[in-house]
Amino acid sequence: MRCPFCGQSDDAVMDSRPIDSAGVIRRRRLCKSCQKRFTTYERLEEMPLMVVKSDDRREPYDRAKLREGVLRACEKRPISIDTIDQLVDAVEYDLKDYVMEIPSRVIGEKALKKLHDIDQVAYVRFASVYRNFSDIDSFLAEIRNLKARRTRSKNPEDRASALAGK
Repeated sequence: MRCPFCGQSDDAVMDSRPIDSAGVIRRRRLCKSCQKRFTTYERLEEMPLMVVKSDDRREPYDRAKLREGVLRACEKRPISIDTIDQLVDAVEYDLKDYVMEIPSRVIGEKALKKLHDIDQVAYVRFASVYRNFSDIDSFLAEIRNLKARRTRSKNPEDRASALAGK
C-alpha cells in the first residue's frame, strides 16, 4: 500500500477490524518512512458467475431463473416451497467450484439430478424444457430411461452392489 503523504510502499498495519457484514475491513496503517498514519478499506471484489448458454451467449447467473424453472416443474405436485429452496441451495452449493463461467447444461444437469431424487413427474417436466423435447418420442424415451433406472434401483442385487461400491 502506498503512503498518501510520501508515496513510499513500506508500511505497518497498526489496527484491523471489520466494518460491517458486507465484508469491508478497515485498516489503520503507519508509514515507516514518514511516520504518518492513514486508513485503508479493503472490500472483497466479487466476480459474478457467468452462465454460458448453448448458443455461446453469456449472462450473469440468476438464482431466480433456476428457482422459477424448478417451481414450474413442481407445479401441482406435493413438493413444498422449502424443498424447492433447498434444491436450489444445493445446486448453488455445487456451483461454488466454478470461478467465472459455467455452462448452462451443468446447472440443468445438477438440477435434474436433484429433482430425480425428489419427484419423478417434476423431473420429466424439467427435463422436457431443459432438454428441449421436440416430440412425444423424446418424452417416451426419457420416461423409459427413468423407469429402467427405477427398476434397477429396486432390484436387491443392484442395491447391494451399489452399497458395496461396485
